[in-house]
Amino acid sequence: MKRRDLAKALVASALIAVAPTGFAQPGGHATLRIIVPFAPGGSGDITARMLGEQITKKTGQAVVVENKPGANGIIGVETAKHAPSDGSVLMLATTSTHLANPSLFRNLPYDPEKDFTLVGHFGSGSTFVLVNKDAPYRTLADFVAHAKRHPSKLNYGHFNASSNIPGAMINQLAGIELMPIPYKQIGSAMNDLIGGSLDVIFVDSVAGDSYVSSGQLRAIAAMGASRLPKYPDVPLLTETYPDYNVAGGFLGIAVPRGVPEATLQALNDLINEIVTTDPMKTQLEKLGFHPKRLSLAELAGFVTRERANWRSYVDIAKIAPQ
Repeated sequence: MKRRDLAKALVASALIAVAPTGFAQPGGHATLRIIVPFAPGGSGDITARMLGEQITKKTGQAVVVENKPGANGIIGVETAKHAPSDGSVLMLATTSTHLANPSLFRNLPYDPEKDFTLVGHFGSGSTFVLVNKDAPYRTLADFVAHAKRHPSKLNYGHFNASSNIPGAMINQLAGIELMPIPYKQIGSAMNDLIGGSLDVIFVDSVAGDSYVSSGQLRAIAAMGASRLPKYPDVPLLTETYPDYNVAGGFLGIAVPRGVPEATLQALNDLINEIVTTDPMKTQLEKLGFHPKRLSLAELAGFVTRERANWRSYVDIAKIAPQ
């Protein structure tokens, strides 16, 4: 063997020796793209980047996260919809993109069930009901009583179409008149809540955690399947209003329709393994999610079922489609 050939063989064998093992590269692509249809820094963006790191560790594939924010996630979803159906492009699926948007927009340019296949599920998270730390109300009952004594004087912040639903629903279920205040960014709403010009906000536990743990804001209730382990004294909203059965935020991974079945299954197996084992399992639980393994069939059923539930939430909230 020539010296040059010997050198090449040694390099190749070294690469094989250090390559990740246990999972083949789904679709055989050296690089995967994860499209996040929202701005950097939110719970979805954080979770997508954690997933990307673990995919690289398990398969050796490079993962590029691309943020495509705008129009309640619609811009990013359209980008993913027209991406190649070969398993090289993944998309962060959220409550907004897959569950709420079909009921909030009349002419939605995509169908979450017909145009995409869900291949992974990070779990359903929790949502905080946050007020100023110096507010005169310490419980949800106190807040509702205060709102009834001051009709149309209190407000709530929302930063996209789907985040308007919780406030509109509590108006109907509690018989109060909170005034909606739209924001372009969640950070601006948080600052106003801290400053006292905003009365309440409904925000996912990932975005709200640092504010609550630092004492800047007070959580008077939470939405989700169970109380947060980190905040066991924060009651669920359903403990006061049983009909308020809105689940916490959903996050998952979808691919454009048409990806080969073998690649779908490989992605499902890979993501299930990542989200239900450490380190990502513990990371997700700290963020308020409850990760579990779901098959492709179970994921399809989840979208169908929860999409119908969010239709009922929009009806209860009396929100007219845009």
